[in-house]
Amino acid sequence: MAGIRTWWRGRGGRWTRRALLAVTLAVVVLTAAAGTALRAQYAGVPGDDTRTRGHDAYWLGHAWVDGRKGDKDLDAFAAKVRGSGIKDLFVHTGPLDHDGTLPAARYPRAGWLVAGVHRRLPNVRVQAWLGDELASEGPVGLRLDNETTRTSVVTTARQVLDRARFDGVHFDLEPLPSGDRDYLALLDSLHALTRTRGALLSVAAHQIDPLPALHTAADGLTGHGKWWAQSYFGQVARRVDQIAVMSYDTAMPVQSLYGGYVARQTALALQVTPKQTDLLMGLPFYDDETLTHHGSAETVEAAVRGARLGLARTDRHRQNFGVALYVDFAERADDWAAYRRGWS
Repeated sequence: MAGIRTWWRGRGGRWTRRALLAVTLAVVVLTAAAGTALRAQYAGVPGDDTRTRGHDAYWLGHAWVDGRKGDKDLDAFAAKVRGSGIKDLFVHTGPLDHDGTLPAARYPRAGWLVAGVHRRLPNVRVQAWLGDELASEGPVGLRLDNETTRTSVVTTARQVLDRARFDGVHFDLEPLPSGDRDYLALLDSLHALTRTRGALLSVAAHQIDPLPALHTAADGLTGHGKWWAQSYFGQVARRVDQIAVMSYDTAMPVQSLYGGYVARQTALALQVTPKQTDLLMGLPFYDDETLTHHGSAETVEAAVRGARLGLARTDRHRQNFGVALYVDFAERADDWAAYRRGWS
């Protein structure tokens, strides 16, 4: 998840110094201008009616479809998830090749997983998590401006739905500049496909500008755009069934600022997401210590509280709302407990 902890970094898509500088500069501006406001966003009592609606999701690693996981693993996972608010599993099935194709050999056990989840957890949907690094900031990567490539991505989505009987496709394509029209065109084509199969179209989304036009300033200074304009987020949300905000890797140094930031992101996203579209706020189930992520600040507890506060202030009764847990293979000992304690 670009600008975030994502699987495609392992393929060589590491952030450049320019990108890291973009984040640092933007966070300095944000913190200096809005630190007090973010702390205020984290204050208050969200209320007991701002808890799970049974629309939560969980990002799962590639081990679930390549043969490393078996029936015992799935039994244990089902016992853990049963009775929680988890409705969707985003199972890493890619990565896509840069031309938009995906060899079936990359997900040989996907059919086993989908069938096994449906037996053990009949109300849980299994989606193929697909994505790639985009060539939006360099010469290497998938090119959305290439119509042939976009067609190949749609063909790949059709293949994974038909071969493994996934309940939907979840796309994470990064780094994706705010306003990219080719991405919107791809979503239109994908949604036409998923509708014909009764499947879901889901996407992982960049964070929304915490300050007006901050994405434009960051992109102009460094060539790296971390945020989307709120209006563009709305355009994406109107084209999908489900949108998950990657609300982590914020560089916030303490929990109060991070929780306030999540509260603000939640409010901004709720304002432009259609009622019928599932809106999910990402929870950081990992403990990296980097320039953009401080594990002591970006906690599950702070993210959950922030999401609840944003929901309470903006659209308390919204039902198509939840949280998304990122990611199972990096989960810390207390992450699941913190999710159940704060949200369930």
